[in-house]
Amino acid sequence: MTTHYRVFCTILLILAASAVFAVRPGGREVDVDNPNQIPMPTLGGKQFWADELFFHQWRIQRNVLSEHCRLLDERNWRHASGTFDHCRAVLERIKRDRGLPPMTGKAVVVLHGLGRSRSSMNALCKHLREKGGYRVFNVGYPSTQYDMAEQARTLRQLVDNLDGIEEINFVGHSMGNIVIRHYLGDLAEADRRAVARFGRFVMLAPPNQGARLASILAHNVLFKQITGKAGQQLGRQWPDLEKRLATPGFQFGIVAGGKGDSKGYNPLLSGDNDGVISGETAKLAGARDFIVVPSLHSFVMDKVQVQRYVLSFLRHGYFVSEPKRQPLEKQP
Repeated sequence: MTTHYRVFCTILLILAASAVFAVRPGGREVDVDNPNQIPMPTLGGKQFWADELFFHQWRIQRNVLSEHCRLLDERNWRHASGTFDHCRAVLERIKRDRGLPPMTGKAVVVLHGLGRSRSSMNALCKHLREKGGYRVFNVGYPSTQYDMAEQARTLRQLVDNLDGIEEINFVGHSMGNIVIRHYLGDLAEADRRAVARFGRFVMLAPPNQGARLASILAHNVLFKQITGKAGQQLGRQWPDLEKRLATPGFQFGIVAGGKGDSKGYNPLLSGDNDGVISGETAKLAGARDFIVVPSLHSFVMDKVQVQRYVLSFLRHGYFVSEPKRQPLEKQP
């Protein structure tokens, strides 16, 4: 094992492990099914909760381990817990009591990457909300706990519950893009009516052809423990996973990270790369625009220029301008 390999693996595993710092022992949060529950802060455990419903910035989440749900407000304070139906009933009561208006207009559904949490996308979401005027739904999901099919099922539940929203756009970082593509693949076999609401899709550092690094680390015990089934699917199990993924049938653009040279940040990967994903494996034929920015994988969404690119594509279908678009042509 080379020094480069040991160092990079150590860095990767530390970054992945840092995402679960908020988990309590056993990964559970102590909740009770109490209809008169007093609002209070949650106790963390971000990798063990999946958002299944948004109403403005209110969210209903489901716990991976116990399957019980909780209702959170925009501060992440819990207002109810128990069954999904119970939490929804409490939300309906809150909507009536507070006179909350229905949701309307254009929205962006944002998904973070493997081992991260929704907080990693906060800066981008703020930009889209304040500069673009979009309703932004920053989705939290248990990326290290479910396989990709279950992640896609949860996303479908969430999108189906966006009542009143007229246009739905997507932005994903890293594995979040694969979850969205799996969801779109599932729709191709089921309810195609949902596609009528879709606008555009921006992929940030997507492993659209699998993740070479995940294949290299596939048998590493710590990597397997931290990244779970999804980590294996992005690596050695990619050929099976890829069959379930759709190429979006609406406009999409890709932002890849790299150094702008032939070597990139990681010597273990061929060509320009962001340290985790190479520029070539980020590509997906049919993209309306493609651009490489100087960035490491974990920080691409925090770049101000990238945030501007995302908003530009959502509005116009290009990152810089129409004449400077770099489409990735479909294979004949």
